[in-house]
Amino acid sequence: MFRSHKHIYAQVVDDVTGRTLVSASTVDPDFKTKTQKGSDRAAATAVGKLLAERAKAAKITQVVFDRGGYLFHGRVKALADGARAAGLVF
Repeated sequence: MFRSHKHIYAQVVDDVTGRTLVSASTVDPDFKTKTQKGSDRAAATAVGKLLAERAKAAKITQVVFDRGGYLFHGRVKALADGARAAGLVF
């Protein structure tokens, strides 16, 4: 996961092959229709839910959450909570 001042990005990566399996962010066309602002907790929660939905569609149910060095609060925590609420296990 990566966050900037305006957006938040998350992806599920296969560490063995180094491939990105699924991803979601506030700049996705699917996300743009849901909300106007991409830099708040509501947007981070929506990205987490979108990531979990895409992971479930790819038959991925369990992941390891790497917060990328960011503290686990605010938008980072909201993304994790959104993904967990949508059924992703970590």
